[in-house]
Amino acid sequence: MAGIHGRRRWVRGLRAATGAAAALVLLGACSGGDDGAEVELERGESGILPAAQPPAPEEFGTESIEGVSIEVPDDWEVQTQDGVLCVSPPGQAACAYGSVHLIPRAAERNPKDWPSKGDAFSKDDGWADDTGSCRSLNTSASGGIGVDEAELTVTNSFTEHADGLKSHHAVWKVTCVNDDTFEVRMWFLPISDVLLYVWSADSQYSAVYDEIALSMDTTEYQN
Repeated sequence: MAGIHGRRRWVRGLRAATGAAAALVLLGACSGGDDGAEVELERGESGILPAAQPPAPEEFGTESIEGVSIEVPDDWEVQTQDGVLCVSPPGQAACAYGSVHLIPRAAERNPKDWPSKGDAFSKDDGWADDTGSCRSLNTSASGGIGVDEAELTVTNSFTEHADGLKSHHAVWKVTCVNDDTFEVRMWFLPISDVLLYVWSADSQYSAVYDEIALSMDTTEYQN
């Protein structure tokens, strides 16, 4: 099996190919005169293409925890604590808005056996073990705003990772009591009990989240 750096080149190549395909679809849609047409993304990506993206990261580095590795942009902050690898985009608080959490033995570590118990990863209210606090950009730091409702916007979807395993991929739109909204993304391997989790997605990093997810490798992981 190729080393992780070999996979990194493959992931980047996939991102470039996917980006090109999406661009062609966009051009086709625009040629029809409908500027508001929604574009369906390739399987393994999430949501609708955002209006603008920051420059794509030029350099990625390998980060790992308990034998599970992911490729992370070099300018993202990395923290490891209590069995969780957390990576956060530049300018955001660590492990909060926009961050990605990699959690081996996720359900085993969670007092509520989340997200395994009751197949929570496939249900509207399964976006977190504690669904009482809003995580929008304006409220994530305060933790004092409640949640009104949550809806699965991507479900029954699977993503193939660098090691060949396929995870359950889900995306939720969560609405707060003050009408703020935020998005939660999850890639979960129930048998391996490995969770890759975007706590509250920053839409400008949509493609980066997908690339990180594609790069996940559990080859050295022992559950």
